[in-house]
Amino acid sequence: MFFKKKEPLSGVEYIIAGLGNPDRKYENTRHNAGFMAVDALADNIGIRLDKIRYKSLCNTGVMADKKVLLMKPSTYMNNSGQAVVEAMQFFKVPPERTIILFDDISLDVGKLRIRRKGSDGGHNGMKNIIYLSGSDQFPRVKLGVGHKPEQWDLADWVLSNFTATEQKQLNTAVENARHAVAYMVAGDIDKAMNLYNA
Repeated sequence: MFFKKKEPLSGVEYIIAGLGNPDRKYENTRHNAGFMAVDALADNIGIRLDKIRYKSLCNTGVMADKKVLLMKPSTYMNNSGQAVVEAMQFFKVPPERTIILFDDISLDVGKLRIRRKGSDGGHNGMKNIIYLSGSDQFPRVKLGVGHKPEQWDLADWVLSNFTATEQKQLNTAVENARHAVAYMVAGDIDKAMNLYNA
């Protein structure tokens, strides 16, 4: 029996990673806003995130005339860096061309905040990526998932589901994030920030 050797993906210019947790029970929770945004990007460029590589569900496609790798780490949020850094090392893509999408509890649902680089802002997934890569130069798109109500525990809040109204607001944010990332890949992060920053 003969097996055709899989050719490694090559020529990737940008990595776009959405952060979240892989289990089905986390699918529509606040903490998975990054997964939702990357799924929308994948739909838009006509690919399915159905390859299992770099500790993630991923695939390559073309965006703004650049070859990109879209990925959803399957390491769970707190170990996101294991997947992202493995892909960066494989493709030799620097932090400046590795765009991270993730949830932000300091923003109202539906709002975006795009940054060229910066600290982890208390987000464990981003913290792990910065720690394992040794760099904070990652462009990022933060998707607002709402401020934690006083009576809620933080872990319970980020793992809670959106209300029907909030889901509509998040859908708008996901759509805006899709456009913002296209500008970022095209090299125009300033335009993305001017158009979509809260």
